[in-house]
Amino acid sequence: MCDQDSLNDMAEHQRKNGDVSRRRFGGLAMGAALMATLPRAANALDVKESDVTIKTPDGTAEAYFVHPATGKSPAVLVWVDAFGLRPAFKQMGKRLAESGYAVLIPNPYYRVAKVPALPEGLDFAKPDDRAQIMKLMTTLTADTNLTDAKAFVSYLDAQAAVDTSKKMGTTGYCMGGPMTMRTAAYHADRVGAAGSFHGGGLVTDKPDSPHLLVPRMKAQYLFAIAENDDKAQPTAKDELRTAFGKAKLKAEIEVYAGTMHGWCPPDATVYNQAQAEKAWERLLATFKTALV
Repeated sequence: MCDQDSLNDMAEHQRKNGDVSRRRFGGLAMGAALMATLPRAANALDVKESDVTIKTPDGTAEAYFVHPATGKSPAVLVWVDAFGLRPAFKQMGKRLAESGYAVLIPNPYYRVAKVPALPEGLDFAKPDDRAQIMKLMTTLTADTNLTDAKAFVSYLDAQAAVDTSKKMGTTGYCMGGPMTMRTAAYHADRVGAAGSFHGGGLVTDKPDSPHLLVPRMKAQYLFAIAENDDKAQPTAKDELRTAFGKAKLKAEIEVYAGTMHGWCPPDATVYNQAQAEKAWERLLATFKTALV
């Protein structure tokens, strides 16, 4: 599962086309001090945050849970990128909670590694770093995705801070993109909105391609596609549009100009603040209309 093939294709695309240096592709900033600080909304809510553990059939998953300090809120399950649960995603999750959502961000690699599953500063274009990342990524499959989604959705629905009368959302970055699609398909009665940001492996020629699950969904979708991902697979966006059109589901599918794979997390060396903020606002707009 994951986007192993997609990431390999992206790295090869970068080497051939020279869009950015190999060092910048998919790399993280060296140390938390270089992480961009996300702006706080003027009407940001006070929140409560905690590190939690969640029992699954395969073990105990670590996760970050953050929600408004008072009342009940729609739930959001966040699937991280290949570099795992880290401070940048906690920052993003807290920001989403400040906007009125109860947010859970699990460590997807809990079966084999605790947080931090990967050290800071890894670069996907470096063979040794790449092997380290891929070793963890290959522990994830479509089956582990479904097992985890069930456990994490159940956890959220059991929390006092979650308003189960409202639909929940899910977001995913990089390898997390297809995870949102499986979550939306197999929990269609709960998931009302989803967002995929520079998602990899959304459309493949395999029988378990995530885009083939669209008929099972009931969610409104946002697909924020990196420009170089689109260059490497230019027909993917069209196949997504066709799938959602046939299912009569709303889907905003856009290629974000000037962006590179991995451009949304604020600790990425390819972080594009202007376009990341645009995608963030589109996500909030999607959630506002769909999580009711």
